[in-house]
Amino acid sequence: MERNRVEELIKKYNARTADATEMQLLERFLESGEVSIEQLEDVNILQDKFEQIDNGSPSLQLDDHFYTMLTNEKRKEKKFTFSLPTWSAFLPKLSFAVSFTILGFFMAYFFINRTAAPEVKQLTQEVSDLKEMMMLSLLEKESATDRLRAVSLTDEMQQASKTVTEALIKTLNKDANINVRLAALEALKPYVGDSSVRMALVRSIAQQESPLIQVAMAELMAAIQEKHAVKELEKMLENNNTPEEVKRRIQKNLEVLI
Repeated sequence: MERNRVEELIKKYNARTADATEMQLLERFLESGEVSIEQLEDVNILQDKFEQIDNGSPSLQLDDHFYTMLTNEKRKEKKFTFSLPTWSAFLPKLSFAVSFTILGFFMAYFFINRTAAPEVKQLTQEVSDLKEMMMLSLLEKESATDRLRAVSLTDEMQQASKTVTEALIKTLNKDANINVRLAALEALKPYVGDSSVRMALVRSIAQQESPLIQVAMAELMAAIQEKHAVKELEKMLENNNTPEEVKRRIQKNLEVLI
């Protein structure tokens, strides 16, 4: 294969446009030493974003409406004070009326926000449940694009459930597409504080044959200082099928862990 073809594959990988066939070809180049891990940028698949759900914060529209009316009232007050000084006798009553009006706005503002909070919370939960159902459904699709979209949905979840993290672990271990597996690993990073997720990731190391994922797993274990991963990473070093370039990266991360 000509060198320009190799460089084209590297560019496509870094641009996140390499398809499954190109990813497999790239891995063969990694194994043969024609491509260095350092030439490949970290994968960060975050796409098909959903519109953020209101978490119960006061409506901006309500804020704007309130402050517009407040400004208008202040303008009226300034107008009476400046243009009609002969009405000074009525200013105390006018100030009281304006203050009462403003107080009314404040009361309405907080009342609406308070009564709407349970409904917003319920709606947020319903949307979260819907996203979870959609994610689990898309993970079963034949199309790798659909499965990537499924993984990206986790970025829109405030807190992934155990069902979701288990589905991501299964995807990391079993999916036929390298991009999908890398995306699943990326999606699991926010949940490494959960001991069950960490242990599942440690067990997953032994199941990974892709050089890209092997390196990504080693770097993650070093980043979170997961000592239980040392034995699994050492097994990779002892495996004759592990590319030398990958071994060097694993060794580097082991030095951080040990």
